[in-house]
Amino acid sequence: MLNTYNSEDKVLVAVDCIIFGFDKKDLKVLLIKRDFEPEKGKWSLMGGFMKKDETLDQAATRVLYRLTGLHDIYMEQLYTFSKVDRDPKDRTISVAYYALINIETHNQELIEKSSAKWFSIAQAPELIFDHTRMVEHAISRLRSRASTKPIGFELLPDKFTMKQLQELYEAIFDKELDKRNFINKVNSLDILIKLDEKDKTSSKKGSYLYTFDEVKYNKKVLDGFLFKPVPYVLHPNNR
Repeated sequence: MLNTYNSEDKVLVAVDCIIFGFDKKDLKVLLIKRDFEPEKGKWSLMGGFMKKDETLDQAATRVLYRLTGLHDIYMEQLYTFSKVDRDPKDRTISVAYYALINIETHNQELIEKSSAKWFSIAQAPELIFDHTRMVEHAISRLRSRASTKPIGFELLPDKFTMKQLQELYEAIFDKELDKRNFINKVNSLDILIKLDEKDKTSSKKGSYLYTFDEVKYNKKVLDGFLFKPVPYVLHPNNR
């Protein structure tokens, strides 16, 4: 058999990371100002090229650590983008990943060094190349995963109120949810631990804080479930 490696085209392999966060109100995406050509100075996803001694997952982990300073975060391979002219500089295939982090725990110093900024999904600027399509794919995947796995907890602080949890899922699904139905569905999962503590930032009475049962949570992640919150409906007599 003839050795044809040298006669084959060589292409670059990149990883681009869609990093989602939640600030107790909005679902946000972390973007950076690109500091080299082409498209220098424009908003971009965080990315980099895979090295010869790395797997794709290792390359994505390295890129995420460089920006956030975090290692153990939820990350999932999303999609491969291979349009021939997607990068005007060189023939590049990009494998997109999305990650979920708690905004309160990210390393602010590293983010400032990277000229990074959080944007609400609805207010995100136009991105370079096909990065906007990557974000759209990631949002669709996040909604799908949130319907079958409790991954949304990765976006919350260790202690949270039921209202904060509902607001998170409303941000993910981009719709107002029926409160009673949502609470019933969450309780049926049996993954929450109600704490003897209250968050009194919004009222004197306060709201009970919750955390998740790590053992039951991890089992639900593996086993999966069906979680489709019912949208809030404004009835005629409530108008």
